Amino acid sequence: MTQDDSQGAQAPQEPPKRGTMRFQDGNTQARQPSLAEQRARQQALAEQERQEALQAEQARAAEKKSSTKKKLLIGTGVTVGLVGLVATFYTVAKPENVTATCVRDDIVDNDQNCDENYVRSHGGHVSGGFFFIPIPGGGGYNSYRYNYGGTGAIGQRVSGGSYTAPSNANVTTKSGKSVQRGGFGISGKSGTSGGTGKSGGS
Repeated sequence: MTQDDSQGAQAPQEPPKRGTMRFQDGNTQARQPSLAEQRARQQALAEQERQEALQAEQARAAEKKSSTKKKLLIGTGVTVGLVGLVATFYTVAKPENVTATCVRDDIVDNDQNCDENYVRSHGGHVSGGFFFIPIPGGGGYNSYRYNYGGTGAIGQRVSGGSYTAPSNANVTTKSGKSVQRGGFGISGKSGTSGGTGKSGGS
């Protein structure tokens, strides 16, 4: 075989290579998140924490409000109860002021005729709420007593009032003499009990 023959003879061609595929093994590291992704993740976590903190604060506030309201209601009830009790106490304890008018047979007379000291100094006596003063020249006694709360001028018939001394009352005459001092659990009378009997002439 000549040189030309050897050059003319072509060597057999190799078949074309097909594409190859790469497989990642388990040691391949995941792609690191970008800066924007990291920032977004941090913002989401921060927002979640903020929402949780807000919810916790709202729950505490609601519980505190409920507790305060309950205490307020209890306190209000106690206060109202105490105010009512005190008001009732003062209503009962506070004595009223009543004027005592000296009368003889329902006719208004001088206050001195119902003054025990005056009556005794003139030979009279006091009994059952009546003041007895001897009639000048003999012939018995004139009897006087207090009318409580009535009105009228001397010589006129007394209007209204009662012949029973009121309890829990400050009783004074028109001239300012104290007949009875009232108060809660305190009652003082000066020889007057509002009796209805009388003795002697008029």
